[in-house]
Amino acid sequence: MLASKRILIVGVGGLGVPAACALARAGFADLGLIDPDLIDLSNLPRQVIFGESNLGTAKVVAAARHLAVILPRAKVEPMLLSLDAANAAEIIARFDFVIDATDSPATKFLINDVCVDLGVSFVYGGVLGLAGQAMTILPGSTACLRCLFEEPPDEADVASCREAGIIGPVAAAIGAAQAVEALSFVNGRMPALAGTMLTLDGSQSGRVRLTPIAARIGCRCGSAESKATAGCAASPAR
Repeated sequence: MLASKRILIVGVGGLGVPAACALARAGFADLGLIDPDLIDLSNLPRQVIFGESNLGTAKVVAAARHLAVILPRAKVEPMLLSLDAANAAEIIARFDFVIDATDSPATKFLINDVCVDLGVSFVYGGVLGLAGQAMTILPGSTACLRCLFEEPPDEADVASCREAGIIGPVAAAIGAAQAVEALSFVNGRMPALAGTMLTLDGSQSGRVRLTPIAARIGCRCGSAESKATAGCAASPAR
């Protein structure tokens, strides 16, 4: 099944780099990488496939070259651009699964909304300081991001979060977990984090917590209503 599936990674940074490398090492050969940024010195502590010789190079281009070394038969489509409201539907529709590895809350919600509308499954990921999270969304079946938060955070909150930074090993662990979820899905298995939030607390010896997330009634994803309808259909007549 691997040969017929495509995975899109949105963001080639602290989450996207370890996710892409894990997929290549597992033999997954058809990836899309989208990121508008060039490599700068501040990226090197977390994005370990890049070095000083890559400074000024597009992240998607340098990452594609590195993945070709890991897996020479890999087909990697580098896209040097931002995912936005104008192009998201056209791009996401070409893939079977999406890894949300961006650090932009607005882009995370865009991925969520477009994937829900198109019925494309994806795995959310986020890191702040010593903590990281991941959850897989199966449209129409599990809770989506808007089941948790109806709207993205405001710009003041986003700015304060960015100032807090992220820790490289925590991002690497979450990115690897996202890759596992993607591989499970494209191989026809139920992802372990479907409808379940994984939280990694790096400040407490790598403590991991798994929290089931219920779909919210009235959310645009319709998962709560779908489950209710399915439950009624399965109930015996009285």
